[in-house]
Amino acid sequence: MAEASDNVDRETFQHLQRLRQLRIEHRDLDDVIHRLQLDLYIDQVQLRRLKKRKLLLKDQIARLESQLIPDLNA
Repeated sequence: MAEASDNVDRETFQHLQRLRQLRIEHRDLDDVIHRLQLDLYIDQVQLRRLKKRKLLLKDQIARLESQLIPDLNA
């Protein structure tokens, strides 16, 4: 039984680590996008790609957060 608990704890820790990494990357992308938008000669294609990447990160963050919430029906 303790081994199953250890596996759950390890998996939760890995999810939290991944969540932290994704949030950092999302924040960094937000900063880059903001700085690029201040430039008059911005590459619109690059900006669109960065925004798309930021949205994908947001979706991954939401998915991981929902996995970390305990199932109330259990």
